[in-house]
Amino acid sequence: MRIPLSSPDINEQDIEAVAAVLRTPHLSMGPELLGFENSIAQYVGSSNVVAVSSGTSALHLCIRALGISDGDEVIVPSFAFIAVANAVRYERANPVFVDIDPKTLNLDPERVEAAITDRTKAIIVVHTFGVPADMDRILEISKRRGLWVIEDACEAIGAEYRGRKVGTFGDVGTFAFYPNKQITTGEGGAIVTNSSEIASKVRSLRNQGVAAPGSWLAHSDIGYNYRISEINCALGISQLNRVNEILERRESIARRYDSALASTSELRRPALIVPEIKVSWFVYVVRLDRRFAVTDRDWIFDEMKARGIALGRYFAPIHLQPAYSALLKGKPMLAVTEFEARRTLALPFFNQIRDEQICEVSENLTKLCRAL
Repeated sequence: MRIPLSSPDINEQDIEAVAAVLRTPHLSMGPELLGFENSIAQYVGSSNVVAVSSGTSALHLCIRALGISDGDEVIVPSFAFIAVANAVRYERANPVFVDIDPKTLNLDPERVEAAITDRTKAIIVVHTFGVPADMDRILEISKRRGLWVIEDACEAIGAEYRGRKVGTFGDVGTFAFYPNKQITTGEGGAIVTNSSEIASKVRSLRNQGVAAPGSWLAHSDIGYNYRISEINCALGISQLNRVNEILERRESIARRYDSALASTSELRRPALIVPEIKVSWFVYVVRLDRRFAVTDRDWIFDEMKARGIALGRYFAPIHLQPAYSALLKGKPMLAVTEFEARRTLALPFFNQIRDEQICEVSENLTKLCRAL
C-alpha cells in the first residue's frame, strides 16, 4: 500500500536503546525489564506492573490469577479484538457476549447488568479504539454484584476517565505494545494492578510458575513462558519517554481528518471532545451512514485498496467468527454490534502520516461515498 493503515514510529534514540542492550550480557529478565515496569507504573499511576510478551498473554494471566476457570462466565464485548474472548477460553471459562453503546462502541452497562448470572465471575471492559468506557457504571455494577473487573486498555494507553489513566480502575488492567499501537515494543504487553498479591501471582505465572525470584528450578505452579525480552523493554522505555509527544501528534492527526471530512455527510466521524474523558487515539474510525447497504462498506474498502490506500474493517464481531459461532448455544442478540460492525472503516493512522496523505485519503473516501 502506498498509504499503509499503520506504521511504527521508531527514531534514532529507540535504535540506540536497543543496540545498547545487545552490548550487554542481559537479554532477558534484566535491568531493562525493571526499568520498563517502573516507567509504566509511574506513567499510569499503578503500584504494580508486570511486563509480559503480549496484550493477549496479559489478559490470559489476569484470568488465571483471578481464579476464573471451568464453567465460569466472563462478560465481554463482541465488538473487540478476538483476544478478549480467547483469554477466557484458555481457562475453559465461557465468554458471555454483551452489546455495545452505539455512541462509544464500548460495553453498554445496562446490558452488562442484564447478562449477569450466578456463574458470572468477571467483566472485561475494553476501552475501544482508545475511548474510555463508562467506568463509574461498570464499577458500581461489579461492586454490587461481587465481580472482578479486568480493564483491557490495550488500545488506550494514556486515555483518561475523570482525570485518571485508564487501566487503573479495575482489579487488573492490561496494555499492549504491538507495532500498530500508540507506543510499541515490537511485541509486548503489561499487567497493572494495585494488588500486590495478584502482581506476585502473575509475576510467577509469566515465568513458568517459578516460586520466587532467584529460585529458577523451584516451581509453585504450572506457568508459561510469557517473558518479554530486554530488547523489547529497552524500546518500550525509549518510547515511553516521548509518549506525551506521540499522543499529542495522534490527536492532531485526528483533528486533521475531522476537518477534511467535515462536509462528508455520508460518514459519521468520531467525537473529538467528550465530557470527562480524554481519548488516546489508537485509530480513526468512521462509520457509513445508516442509509447505505451492508455491501457498500466492502466496496469502498476494495476501491481504496485499488488506489493503494489501506483501510481496516474494525471489528468483525467475535460471536460471528467460526471459532465461536460453533461454541455458542444460540446466536446472541447483539443488534448494535452487528449493525455498527458492518459500517466501520479505520483510516490510515500513524504518527508519521503526512498532511498530503490525509488529504488524499479523505478526498478519495469522500468521492467513493458520493458515488454510492
